[in-house]
Amino acid sequence: MTAAATLDRESIAAVDERNQLDDILALPDHLRDALWRVESANLEPRGASGGLIVAGMGGSAIGGALARAALGDRAVRPFTVSRGYGLPPWTAPETTVLCSSYSGNTEETLAAFEAAGAVGAQRIVATTGGKLAEAARADGVPVIPFPGGFQPRAAVGYSLVVALEVAWMCGAAERLHSEIDVAAARTEELVASWRPGGPQEDVPKELARGLHGTVPQIAGSGLTSPIAYRWKTQINENAKMPAFSHEIPELDHNEIMGWQAASELGRFSAVFLDDSDLHPRIRQRIELTRGLIAGDAAATFRVESVGGSPTERLLSLVLLGDLVSLYLAVLRGVDPSPVVMIDRLKSALAGG
Repeated sequence: MTAAATLDRESIAAVDERNQLDDILALPDHLRDALWRVESANLEPRGASGGLIVAGMGGSAIGGALARAALGDRAVRPFTVSRGYGLPPWTAPETTVLCSSYSGNTEETLAAFEAAGAVGAQRIVATTGGKLAEAARADGVPVIPFPGGFQPRAAVGYSLVVALEVAWMCGAAERLHSEIDVAAARTEELVASWRPGGPQEDVPKELARGLHGTVPQIAGSGLTSPIAYRWKTQINENAKMPAFSHEIPELDHNEIMGWQAASELGRFSAVFLDDSDLHPRIRQRIELTRGLIAGDAAATFRVESVGGSPTERLLSLVLLGDLVSLYLAVLRGVDPSPVVMIDRLKSALAGG
């Protein structure tokens, strides 16, 4: 076994130059701090019969998608995530638009901010600063401040809580303040258990070892569907690996057939994100699908969420996926923090 394969603190630190591990393990603190930051912004609750749109990209958008999943049927008005330069055509003055950009300079989110203003929608901004904060203050739009110093994807706890709190403020859903508090405590227990040196430290490490050297396919459903996408993007950005995500039952109507050529084309693995509240037929599909593709997959895993409330269970899988992605980076010997290709693309766009 190589030093990297041991995934101890020393091996991780040798690769994780900017200490993203500690940012991942600080998720419970981020959740609590986010609640404080929303309260400190002194926003006035204001009903929006048109519901909520979270406009953002990448790590700033995932909080909205996770918030929508955590709410489930507790959302009483439309709640959607818009990733792009525009907004849904039904956006109206009765809609609240939360423009979330960690840097404050995401060009798609800046365009969405302007589009929301053009139709007279109620706007709220969440950012560390940049052009978005400047535009918001110029237009008298309230700003919820994110803390600086993170990779945008490491601020997932902040973007999740802000989206949940804004959903309550605009009347799109009930308030989950207490549920978030309890979930932060439960997540703290998981951090203590899964962190390097913790009693269950091998849970994320064994998953990472099993996925190492493969192209992971992450499958989710219901609550776990946006978490599957989070796993995929974290593996992309942290481990610098191709990874893909899909939903059950839809993948059983198409993607399952592609596994017949998987072993011929390369080493593909599958992770199925399960949850106790999924439809019984979905849980049955997970087992059947896993069994059917096992012969052509390099590895398959079924991972179940941990906790009582939807927010607890969601956060358990977010934490686990973030750790797995970081350990995959260590196993590959790549620093998880830099995103050189993204930076090059942004520079090319700025120059064009």
